[in-house]
Amino acid sequence: MCRHPSSALALTLALALARCAWLACPWFALDFAAAQAPADEPVQRPFKLTVGRYHATESGNATDLNLRRSLGSGNVWLGLFDAPAQDERQWRLGADANLEAGGLRWMPAGQVASHRYAAASLGVETGETWFVGAGFGRTNLRPNTNLNFDPNDSYSLSAGLREEGGASYQAQWVRDNRQNPDQRHLHLVYRTPLPDNHRLTIDLLFKQGLVDDATIHRWGASLGYDWPAFFVRAAYDPYVNFSPESMWRLSAGARF
Repeated sequence: MCRHPSSALALTLALALARCAWLACPWFALDFAAAQAPADEPVQRPFKLTVGRYHATESGNATDLNLRRSLGSGNVWLGLFDAPAQDERQWRLGADANLEAGGLRWMPAGQVASHRYAAASLGVETGETWFVGAGFGRTNLRPNTNLNFDPNDSYSLSAGLREEGGASYQAQWVRDNRQNPDQRHLHLVYRTPLPDNHRLTIDLLFKQGLVDDATIHRWGASLGYDWPAFFVRAAYDPYVNFSPESMWRLSAGARF
């Protein structure tokens, strides 16, 4: 692979990414948007730009840029992950949707990336105040930097409560169902609205699985805070993607 620019050029990369997404999103979204039901309300800020800085304990720093465009009942996105110390750069393009049919909420998603990587998933959920859900994911097993940080070839189960005031509590269990069935994640997620259209999100992560032929049990966590137009996220992920190293992540961005 060729060498790439220093992460000091993150702003230049962000501007290039934004330009690509403005050009790419319309043609990619044509058929996708046409298949969706009309949105109940127009999207006030249809674009979301996220800039992330990741620090892994052994492989060093990386930068991740993602530009998402909302289409009412779904999203499309264009992203770039750049890790100079690993000589790795990965582009990605994806889409998801949130549809209702047969009394259920259906959540399909798909993504393609550099190195001919492709992945797809389908989630289904039912219930209003109390809800339950399940999901299934598959990839083509091509080389990929997993930026979901949960197993991609997996199935999942979830359950939770949405309060009338907007707060929600959710438990989600994710298990690899293909190459590493020992890998499992349990998420405990709390979200609550705050005054002035602010929002707080707390995600506790418990993971277990084999790392270097030894079973690990570790806790991680992420904390997010949203303003109407801006947001920030911080996360600690031990044995990230079931590798020997841990990762700290800090992301910030804007909706416009």
